Amino acid sequence: MGAVPHSTATDGNLEVVAFSCGGQTFCLRTLSIREIRGWSQPTAIPNAPREVVGALNLRGHVIPVIDLACKLGLDATAISDRSAIVVTEIDDQVYGLVVERVSDILSVDRSAIQPVPDMMGEIGRAFVSGIIVTGKDMICLLNLDHILGRSEASAAAA
Repeated sequence: MGAVPHSTATDGNLEVVAFSCGGQTFCLRTLSIREIRGWSQPTAIPNAPREVVGALNLRGHVIPVIDLACKLGLDATAISDRSAIVVTEIDDQVYGLVVERVSDILSVDRSAIQPVPDMMGEIGRAFVSGIIVTGKDMICLLNLDHILGRSEASAAAA
């Protein structure tokens, strides 16, 4: 694990990191990921929201660590030896996202990203940018700007 390569290609492909969370497969654009770390127990923060696991010292900077499954309304992540913390940056704020395991870095043709069905509701469509169909599997492309928007980020860091 470590730094995630960022694509500079100008073709129609999108680089994403796929991972398991809440027993499902999701992905994030590599451009929003700074690094992927193995699991290390964060320091608990009293009275933090359910999804905030704690805080982690990342090379001298304290960052909030969020259970992504909880944030998405799924059951809390069961920590195992394959669990990871995906370090992301949104609006100059760094977060750690706990996931069950990171599975792959994929290059996806942008035309293969399907729209989110209308029945998902406004919040579901805000959290998911699209659905990537790979063979018989589907992967939700998450929208971190909405999941960890500035107002929610301030609450998590407080």
